[in-house]
Amino acid sequence: MSDQISNALPQFLTVGEGKAAREIAMLLRPAQAGNAAPSLVWLSGYRSDMSGTKAAEIDGLAAELGVACIRLDYSGHGLSGGSFRDGTISRWLEEALAVIRHVAPERIILVGSSMGGWIALRLAQELARQGGPKLAGMVLIAPAPDFTSELIEPNLKAKERKSLAERGYFEERSQYSPEPNIYTRALIEDGRKNRVLDGMIETGCPVHILQGMKDPDVPHAHAMKLLEHLPADDVVLTFIRDGDHRLSRPGDIALLLSAVKGIIRSSINMQMPI
Repeated sequence: MSDQISNALPQFLTVGEGKAAREIAMLLRPAQAGNAAPSLVWLSGYRSDMSGTKAAEIDGLAAELGVACIRLDYSGHGLSGGSFRDGTISRWLEEALAVIRHVAPERIILVGSSMGGWIALRLAQELARQGGPKLAGMVLIAPAPDFTSELIEPNLKAKERKSLAERGYFEERSQYSPEPNIYTRALIEDGRKNRVLDGMIETGCPVHILQGMKDPDVPHAHAMKLLEHLPADDVVLTFIRDGDHRLSRPGDIALLLSAVKGIIRSSINMQMPI
């Protein structure tokens, strides 16, 4: 098993310059010597961080299999610097890309939860455009691509539109935290520039989507819509009939780990005991 101590202390990477500079926290688990499997990259959801249940389970799987694992906190999240209210998809995408380029694995498997699924899809586009590690697969958990334009904007109430116009943000009660969710005008406007559901998405790798059918935040129809935009890829969509948005129950975690193992298996020629 990989050295557990290697994951105990975060490392920090400065992303951006001048006033835009922020310290991004990373937890990096190296692969066992000789392990040829791709590195796992965990991408959290909105207001989630790299210490959450699913993130820790992915890191535990990496330790068990001896593969590398990269986790990061977006700016304004977890241990990273920067203000949450400055956060946009472009900004968090820049940070994820910077961390991946800093670690420089040869091949990666992206594991994205909720908004992390959107960032994973944008990473696939940017890596294809700019070059970088080869994308060996994706596992997307209740993915929320284009959630600002698809799920938030069409449902804005008059008072929320007024708050956006006058204050530059609006607040929404959170089911998962005593603190309200904050959605800024900058996030919504930037979201339009990062849309992925406006044409064919070519990831060039196998994709496994896990989606709860009782998800109150990202309806399962959204996963079906994403599927339609991935016509060129080998995609598996697993619906969890009684699953919520978090998909953090033991049975949900078992499905997640099985999906990741399946992507690892498909990415290597040699047999691994998984």
